[in-house]
This record gives sequence, structure tokens and C-alpha cells, in this order.
Amino acid sequence: MTGFSIFVLIVLVVAVLLVVMGVKSVPQGREFTVERFGRYTRTLKPGLNLIVPFVDRIGAKLSMMETVLDVPQQDVITRDNALVTVDGVIFFQVLDAARAAYEVSHLENAILNLTMTNIRTVMGSMDLDELLSQRDKINAQLLVVVDEATTSWGVKATRIEIKDISPPRDLVDSMGRQMKAERDKRAAILEAEGLRQAAILKAEGEKQATILAAEGRREAAFRDAEAREREAEAEAKATDMVSRAIAGGNVQAVNYFVAQRYVQALEKIATAPNQKVLMLPVEAASVIGAVGGIAEIAREAFARPAPAPPRA
Repeated sequence: MTGFSIFVLIVLVVAVLLVVMGVKSVPQGREFTVERFGRYTRTLKPGLNLIVPFVDRIGAKLSMMETVLDVPQQDVITRDNALVTVDGVIFFQVLDAARAAYEVSHLENAILNLTMTNIRTVMGSMDLDELLSQRDKINAQLLVVVDEATTSWGVKATRIEIKDISPPRDLVDSMGRQMKAERDKRAAILEAEGLRQAAILKAEGEKQATILAAEGRREAAFRDAEAREREAEAEAKATDMVSRAIAGGNVQAVNYFVAQRYVQALEKIATAPNQKVLMLPVEAASVIGAVGGIAEIAREAFARPAPAPPRA
């Protein structure tokens, strides 16, 4: 092999080597930083990229996809001095590869420690009851704090979730007893409220019944008074007619009046509930005579001729 052939072969090998060293393929979802003599120059996007061999080199290879980190368990003391064990997860995404590579060392470890510190800070400012009932509020506060802190690193914290909050066993038992007592209290209050409402409704019903009874008695009294008034009017009219008959010389009217009163008195005595045996010194002839007087009056009334019409 001649010297020229060897030179051509060496040139070809160097050319191939330069092409291999200068062509970089970046996978989808990742970005590579380029350093020239140790200084950052640019970022390679997904696809086929070219760099200057022996001058440029690949610095950091970063994933631009959303990444999840498990936050390990840690003990947290709440504001009311309760000790709880907490763990969680954080989701983040790199938005600026250069800042994520050169603004912070060990990005994932930094994010993890930042999250754990803020979990202790946020949860330590709450009471235990608030801690257990407002998990969404805790997640929102943690997300705001961590996202603000990681912005300078070119990272976006998308979600932070508290997975588990575990109080001590004795504290859980105390909470159970407290919850049972609270439920018993609410049940007693509801029962008392029901009894109170029932008493009110019963009183309202009795009140309405009393009002209706009074209205009925008033109406009955009004009707009785009206009946007595009409009866008195009829009695007065009858007495007036008897008086006129007596004044006209008709003695049978007196017999009629006395017989009517006599019969009414006998009727009241006979219908009295406390009378079982009735012994009266009554002469039958007198009663028959009074009844006969009534019959005589009736005959005279029906036999009396009608008055003649006045002459024209």
C-alpha cells in the first residue's frame, strides 16, 4: 500500500470520526446542553443536531417530561403539639434545561429536600383537626411555596399531594371517643328539638281546639238566646191573646191557659231523671174539666162564622 493510499484512508477515518462526534441525536422528551471549553453555549432540541467536534461537548442530559418524586415519611409536630407521620408525592417538569442544569446541583435531591422542609413548615402551623380535615388546603399551600422556590431553577411544580397522615394510636383512640361523644350530643339535641316541636304542635292543636269549642259554645248560646227570645215573643203574644179573650168575657180562655200550664208542669215532673215513683194529690175530674175547656174553646173557634165583607 502506497503512502498516498494510507493518507486517503486516514483522511476517511478522521472524516467518519468527525461526523460521528459532530452529529448528535436527541430523543423526544429530552434536551441536551452544549458546552464549549466548559462554558454553556446552547441547548439541543429533540432530533438531529450538529456540534463542533473536539470543541463542543454534551453537558447535561435532562428529561423535559413531567417527573414524579416520592416524598419519604417524616414526623411533623402540629401547632397543638401532636406528633404525626406524613408522606407524599411531588410532580414537576423542567421548562428551562440550561437553568435546571447550571442553577442548582442535584436537581431532584434539591426539590425533594425543599418539599420536605415546606411540609414541616405548613403542617406545623396547623392544629391536628385542621390538618386532618383540610388536606386540599395543605396541598395548595405547598404547591405555591415550592413552585415559587423552583422557578429560578427552570422547573415548574405541577402538583403536590399528601398521601398519608398518621397520628399516634392513642391519639386516634381519643379522637374516636371525641367523635362518638359529639355524635351522642347531636343526637340528644335533635331528640330534644323533636320533643320541643311536638309539644309546640300539641299546644297549638289544643289551642285551636279550645278556640273552636268556644266558637261552638258562642254559636250555641246565640242560637239558644234566639230561640228563647222567639219563645218569649210567642208566649207574650199568646198571653196577650188570652188577656184580650178574658177582657171580651170569654172565660174558656182562662181554662185553656191554666190547662196548658198544668200539662207542661206534669211533663217536666214526669221526665225528671231522679223521679222513680210519682205520687200527686190530683183530682182526675179537674184535669178532665180543664181538657174539656180546651176542647170547648176549639169548637167555638171553628164554629164561629166568618165576618161579613164590608158593604160598598
